[in-house]
Amino acid sequence: MSATALVLASASPRRRELLDRLGVSYTIDPADIDETVRAGEAPGDYVTRMAREKASAVASRRGEDGCAVLAADTTVVIDGDILGKPADELDGLAMLARLSGRAHTVMTAVCLRRAGEDHCEIVETAVEFVTLDRATCEAYLASGEAWDKAGGYGIQGLGGALVRRIDGSYSNVVGLPLAETRGMLAACGLATALDTAQTEGSGT
Repeated sequence: MSATALVLASASPRRRELLDRLGVSYTIDPADIDETVRAGEAPGDYVTRMAREKASAVASRRGEDGCAVLAADTTVVIDGDILGKPADELDGLAMLARLSGRAHTVMTAVCLRRAGEDHCEIVETAVEFVTLDRATCEAYLASGEAWDKAGGYGIQGLGGALVRRIDGSYSNVVGLPLAETRGMLAACGLATALDTAQTEGSGT
């Protein structure tokens, strides 16, 4: 295992849970940045900028002290529009109504910053919703699960019952695409549990 310290620039319990699955040691240092979408900003440009700014903010605060900072940003995109976290019940109902019976894209940008250099990757997953009536939307919002999630739903919880199918990475929809994240960590010399198992089992 490399001596490089890994820092997760996120307070998201979902990203922590996913990163834990990779079996890497890390500390948590959430970034606090302005997440406003710029006028005319494309979804891919937006999530990449957010991930970069989160990683940069934490790395700067720590003085680029030899650590590797992992940051990610996830958004829901439909008809080219970015759906952030719902502001209130009306906003949440509008989001769910728009997603009802249709396919949308969940886009996550992952950024690993080390020694002043950023390594970023965008992962996209297509998600299709079942058709939702208003009562179902209201019941889901009443669960309290929607408020801190892009697009107003969480696939890993009760929101999974709203999803008919996905095409692509499930962990990406949750908030951290594991295959791509593992590859980025490996490129920086940070071995995961899979890499450790492979090394230990490769002897003669």
